[in-house]
Amino acid sequence: MLERLDFNPPDFSLEKFRQAKSVTTKEVIKDGVAPSGFYLTSHLPTYYKVAGSWLMPRTSSQDCLAVIENGGVHIREFRNLKKGDRVVLGRTFDGTDGIYRYEEGFSYPVLARGGDFVESSNASSYKLLFDLLRDIREKEGTITWVLGPAVVFDYDTRKALSRLAKAGFVNALLGGNAMATHDLEGGYLNTALGQDIYTQVSDPLGHYNHLDTLNAIRRVGSIDKFIEEGHVADGFIKTLKSLDVPIVLAGSIRDDGPLPEVTGSCYESLDNVKEITEKSDLIIGLATTLHSVSTAETAPSYKMGPKGEVFPVFFFSVDVTENAVRKVLAARDNVAVRGLVTNVQDFVVKLEKELIDEEGAKND
Repeated sequence: MLERLDFNPPDFSLEKFRQAKSVTTKEVIKDGVAPSGFYLTSHLPTYYKVAGSWLMPRTSSQDCLAVIENGGVHIREFRNLKKGDRVVLGRTFDGTDGIYRYEEGFSYPVLARGGDFVESSNASSYKLLFDLLRDIREKEGTITWVLGPAVVFDYDTRKALSRLAKAGFVNALLGGNAMATHDLEGGYLNTALGQDIYTQVSDPLGHYNHLDTLNAIRRVGSIDKFIEEGHVADGFIKTLKSLDVPIVLAGSIRDDGPLPEVTGSCYESLDNVKEITEKSDLIIGLATTLHSVSTAETAPSYKMGPKGEVFPVFFFSVDVTENAVRKVLAARDNVAVRGLVTNVQDFVVKLEKELIDEEGAKND
């Protein structure tokens, strides 16, 4: 299936491209403020005609700006604009104004519309995901997971995620305070949000458990120190820490605690997330509309190789509600994205059985 994901660039020898004018730019006169008439970027592969040559930026992001700098095109957030930057202007993208969105470049499997929802079969999406996971691991690429707290409420899911990480299928984690706290609570008190992680029976006064966990971690100063002192028996976070896998925890307005490693500034969180996603070759978002949609908007839809080759960066969104999955599809402009409406615990265990149980566990 992976051989069908090739990207074919446009034929720029055609008359319409040769006759198109180069992009118009305007200089930024105040940091963080774009000039009027700016062009808003898309996840769809887009070329810009600069000094007579059609160029594509090395990465993409939704609803940002295109800046011409040192003869290349760079995608930049509004807040990161600096005085003197030359921003591309235009509201058309058919090539006439030097901006050309090239939807046809990717093959059908990359730009498939819609998604696999409750009323349709999703076997092909699972097959694509299995192939991508094996291929990226073999090439020592980066597989990034975006997790919501519901994922770590279950004993089998936490175990399956840890086994996938040990087998090389988890190379970065994005999430929030709740996800990490409840996983650590599971390893510390055997509960998640006060419920036994195996039986799902609530402990008496169990609603104190995650706050007791947060308080204990804040007392020693860090997650690493808490684990080093032997307070965490098991869990996904403990596994990732032992493997030195990067973890980015973005804060929100009503975080309990939070954990010492949670970033309070939303802009700093965005920069931290982008640092991970720009290295990512595959992103999997589970049971979190907030983090999945924000990551889907900002993470590149493609990567460019050293020789200019273009590879799609797939985003798999998995949730029990179809609405959450459809929001991710829209945030990706339907480029290199798949949606699966299913129980996330079933999804993770399915991956464990396919990728580890059938291949033979490594370092488990």
